[in-house]
Parts: sequence; C-alpha cells; structure tokens
Amino acid sequence: MERTDRAVVIGASIGGLLAARALSETHAEVTVVDRDVLPEEAASRRGVPQGRQLHVLLARGREAFDELFPGLTEELAAMGAPLIDLQEQVHWYNDGYRMRRVPSPLVAFGISRPLLEHVVRARVAALPGVNLVAGCEVTGLVAAPGSGRVTGVRVRPRAGDAASAAESVIHADLVVDAGGRGSRSPVWLQELGYAPAAQEQVRVGITYVTRTYRREPHHLGDLLGAFTNATPELPRAGIVAAQENGTFAVVLSGMLGEEPPTDDEGMARYAATLTAPQIAEVVRSAVPLSAPVRMRYPASVRRRYERLRRFPDGYLVMADALCSFNPVYGQGMTVAALEALLLRRLLTRGADGLARRFFRGAARIIDAPWSISVGTDLRFPGVEGRRTATVRFVNAYVNRVHAAATTDPVVGAAFLRVLNLIDAPARLLAPAVALRVLWGLLGRPTPAAPRPEADLAAGVGTGGRGAPSWALFRGSPEPERQAGDGHG
Repeated sequence: MERTDRAVVIGASIGGLLAARALSETHAEVTVVDRDVLPEEAASRRGVPQGRQLHVLLARGREAFDELFPGLTEELAAMGAPLIDLQEQVHWYNDGYRMRRVPSPLVAFGISRPLLEHVVRARVAALPGVNLVAGCEVTGLVAAPGSGRVTGVRVRPRAGDAASAAESVIHADLVVDAGGRGSRSPVWLQELGYAPAAQEQVRVGITYVTRTYRREPHHLGDLLGAFTNATPELPRAGIVAAQENGTFAVVLSGMLGEEPPTDDEGMARYAATLTAPQIAEVVRSAVPLSAPVRMRYPASVRRRYERLRRFPDGYLVMADALCSFNPVYGQGMTVAALEALLLRRLLTRGADGLARRFFRGAARIIDAPWSISVGTDLRFPGVEGRRTATVRFVNAYVNRVHAAATTDPVVGAAFLRVLNLIDAPARLLAPAVALRVLWGLLGRPTPAAPRPEADLAAGVGTGGRGAPSWALFRGSPEPERQAGDGHG
C-alpha cells in the first residue's frame, strides 16, 4: 500500500503503542497522543491506574508481540524478565484439581506492566515517523460536514490551567481510539450524528489486590508461578507470578462482594483459604517489597461496532476501548496485539472499507476470549446472564477436563493452549482430547479442598469439588445487553 500522510492514535498505553507499530508501516507520520507526562523509566503512571497490578501476557500474546517487535523476547529476558514454561513451572489448581506438570512449548513472560510498557514505548518511539505527544488531551473529533469521514482530532494541553489552554487540531487520514475502558468514542460519534454501538456488559464486581515480594529459591518449590481459580462455593482466587529483578507479584482477588484485605495478617488469612497452599506460603513468609494496591473492576464491556450500519471512514476503535475483559483471565494485552496484527494486515490491502473490515475481523478475534471469560463468570449465580443448555453442558465438560488433567498431561496441554488463545476453544471437544477426558473419568480424581477461615461469610461453602468452568463456544453466553454511551 502507498504510504499516506498521517495517522493519529489516542492513548500511549499498550493498545495505543501496538496500534502505532502497525500504522508505522503504511503512514509516513504517526502521532500518539496521551494525557499523561510519560515517564522516562519503567514506572507506573496516573493514566494507567491498573499498571501496579499484575499483568499477564499469554503465550499467544508473547508470539504476537515478537511478530510486531522482533527480538522482544530476547530483549526482555536480558533485562531479567523470566520466561516461564506454563505447564512445567506453574502450580495449577483448576476447580480444586491440581494439573500434572510436564515440560511444554507454552512459554510466557513474567514481567511487570511498567517494564513491558517502557520497553515497547521505546521501540515505538524509535520508529521512523512516529511522534509521541505527552500531556495532551483529545477533546473531540474533526469531520468535514457531510463527508462521512473523520479528518482529525481536537487536542488541548493539560499542563497548567487546562480550562484556559487553547485547543488545536491535528489533521489525519486515520484516527485510532486506543484510549482504554474510558473511551470517549461513543460520545464523540454521537456528536457527529452516528448511532451508538450496542453494548454487552457483564457485571462481575471483581476486587483484587497486588503486592510484590522478594523471590527466594525455596518459594513455590523453585517453580515460577501458582494459580487457583474462584468457584461459586468460594469466590476467591489467587496468583503468584515471577517477575523481573527477583520478585514475585501476588494477586488475591474476590468477586461479587468478596474483597481481599490489604493488611499483612488479613492477606495471610485470605490466602490461607485458597486451594493452592503455595500462595499462602509466599504471603506468609516472603519479604514484601511494596505496599498492597487494591483495584476494583465492576464489569466486562464489549462494544459491537461491527453491527453498526453507519460508521465514519478514517476512524477505528481498538484494544480496551473496543472490549474490556475481566482482568482475572489476563486476555487484554494479547487481544490488543492480535488486533494490531489484524490492522497491519488489512492496511496492506488498502484503506477502502477499513472500518468495516477491521471491526468484523476484531470481532472474530474477541469472540473466543469473550466466550471464555463471560462463560466462566456466568457460572456464578450472582452474575446476570442467560445460561443456555450449551453453556451448562460445556461447563460440566471442562470440569471433567480439569479432573483428567491431574494425571494426563495431554489434556492439561490442550486446556492451556485454549486458555492462552493458541487453539480455538472447540479444540477441547476434539475426539483425541474427549476420549482422554472420558478415560480420565474412570480414575475419578478427588479435587483439593479450600481451607476456609473460621469467620468466612455465610453462604461461602467449604466443598472441594467447585463448579463447572467456562463456556467454550462463540456466542453461547448471552450477557446483559445495553445501548448506553459506553463510558466503561
């Protein structure tokens, strides 16, 4: 494709940086605008409040980042970010069943969000024609009357008295909104006379607390991670993940009213209720390196731009501004990277009908992880949504997958490949896997039981079996749908 003049990206977080990387191959100038003053080092910032929480880059995400930034894996490894064999070096407890560990090709990073963003931002800033404009707020879109095309953005510096700062216009052939969950696209598009996109929302009421600890060789039996999921009987979860600089990030989470404490004693008691004893051991014995940081996530939100009949040329929405996933499943950065690869591929074929082609392609990318996260959340009675017969059947089947994975590493690998967005979810129902799952039922493994506190709230059970896991089929969950302005 012939290079055009300019593209503008709203937001310099991970999604915006990935978009800029894709655009840099087809646009002579790419301007990335962000409200924050961007740090020169790896550091959290105000515009990314979740930056101090644990982030996970799934195995498929690591591959996608390497496609966009060749050599990134080696660069981050040289900076001390551990590479983790997800099947061999992690203690997995799914619905109380402990997965058998074996070596595998499923490799992910252990890395903090600030370091990953810092390295990616440096890579993007070094690209020819890319310009990062920090401390500047996008206040609206610019469009020629009657043209049906966005031609730029209005911006205003945030330094000093923002109210008195003069607005200016950055003209562009293409504008990409990667402004995150707080995307203003629904409002801006309505101002231009476009109908709002349908919105799907799943209220989960997640509260999670992250804290970093010094990593010692004896922690986790010298492995690099531990995970246990929430179940309706015990809606609490926990993760330990090795990161750069010899640290562990520990996350304790709860949903639908369950809130992890932030004091030392309370965190230790909370961790002791989880099925994975390794998490409690780290919280109890490791040296803390940071204060606990709490974050609340009310709802997953998906905006269905692909269903709109009218949408302006010269404008796209991607990453969290398009779909914001329950963070417990660690899907956001991987999906954003896959959307960036899609955008790069589509741009090589020309700009005609770009929005229609992109939104349809992005919807196909989003379908599987959305089904996974929504289906998982719908097993909790307090989450609103329709549970179809298919959802109930597949949930029950995946519970058997977890049971079979206690002894069969092939089944465990199949599950992890789906979880890491390498294989389609329906792969778990392939005959080669299903026969192993059925065979595993004959052994009837017993799941580990959670260890409840004496004062657990009424209604939180102590049973060890847990609940069926998550829905696998595209479009099977049907969450609450809204047509609001989508502030997220």
